[in-house]
Amino acid sequence: MEIGISTFVETTPDVRTGEVISYAQRIREVVEEIVLADQVGLDVFGVGEHHREDYAASSPAVVLAAAASQTKNIRLTSAVTVLSSADPVRVFQDFATLDGISNGRAEIMAGRGSFIESFPLFGYDLRDYEELFDEKLDLLLKLQTSEKITWSGKHRPAIENLGVYPRPVQKPLPIWIGSGGNQESVIRAGLLGLPLVLAIIGGSPLHFAPLVELYKKAAEHAGHDSSKLKVASHSHGFIADDTETAADKFFPPTQYAMNKLGKERGWGPYNRSSFDAARSFEGALYVGDADTVAEKIIHLRKNVGIERFMLHVPVGTMPHEDVMRAIELLGTRVAPKVKEEVARWESVQ
Repeated sequence: MEIGISTFVETTPDVRTGEVISYAQRIREVVEEIVLADQVGLDVFGVGEHHREDYAASSPAVVLAAAASQTKNIRLTSAVTVLSSADPVRVFQDFATLDGISNGRAEIMAGRGSFIESFPLFGYDLRDYEELFDEKLDLLLKLQTSEKITWSGKHRPAIENLGVYPRPVQKPLPIWIGSGGNQESVIRAGLLGLPLVLAIIGGSPLHFAPLVELYKKAAEHAGHDSSKLKVASHSHGFIADDTETAADKFFPPTQYAMNKLGKERGWGPYNRSSFDAARSFEGALYVGDADTVAEKIIHLRKNVGIERFMLHVPVGTMPHEDVMRAIELLGTRVAPKVKEEVARWESVQ
C-alpha cells in the first residue's frame, strides 16, 4: 500500500484575506511540500497540469525536477499530464529527464483532462477530444519501449526511424492512466495492461469497486496478469490535529474553489451540509484527524482494492503551514497505521 499527495498548485484568493499568492511563491512552496513528503516517508507526490490563472503548474515535470535533487525516495508523477493537447515525444523527454535527475523515481500519469483550456492554447479542436488521446497514447507507449521510432498518425507529423533521447533510468518508465471513473477509460487501461488512477472525488468511494473489477477483467481478457497491475485513487482531503479543526480549515477554501468551478460547469452551490456529508465515513472527502483519515483509507483498500492512495491537498488556497502539517501527519501517523493494518489484513486473506 502506497500513500502520497497530489496538488494542482492552486493560486485562488485566500478566503481569509482576499490576497492572491504569486505563481512563483506557490511553486516554491510546493517544492518545499514535496521535500517534506519525502522526509516523512510518503511514497509518491503528484503535480497536475493546468493552463488557467488559478493554478500555477502548467509544466509539472519542471516543478517535480526542482524537488528531485532535494529528495531521495519519493516517486514523482504528473497528476495528470493532459496528453491530448501535448506532444508525446516532448512529454517522454521531459519525464525521462526527470527520471535521470531523480535516479529512477519519475512516472507519467496520462489523462484526457477535465479542463479544456489547453486545447485552444495549443491549437487543437475539442471535437477530436477522444481521437487525440488515443493516438497520442499510442505514440507515448511506443516511446516507452523503443529507442528508435517509426510512427504515423492523423494529428502529429510522422516519425521515420528516429531516436528519442534521453532514455530513462527505469525500463520501462511507468505510465499510468488517469480516469474520472467512466467505463471506457478503465477498459482501455486494462486492455493496455497499464496501471490505473481513479479520481474519487464525489459520491461513495465503494461505488468504484465495480470499475476496478471491470478493469481487471479487461486486463485478463487481453492476456495481462491483473495481479501485477496497480490501482490508485486520488481524493480530496485534509488532516489536522483534531477532526473539527480539519473540517473548519478545509471547508472555506474548498467551497470557494468548488463554487468557482460550479459556475463554469453549471453545478449547484457547494455548502457546508454537502461538505459534511462527503466527509462522513462513506463519503469521498478524507478530512479529519490522523485516525479518521487512516480508517477511511483502510476501508477503501479493503472494499475497492486501491493499492495507492493520493490525498489531494489543498483544494483552493490554504496557508502553507497548514498544508505542511497535513503532509507531516499523513506521513508520520496515517501512512504507518494504514500500512500496518493492510499488511495484517492481507496476511489472513
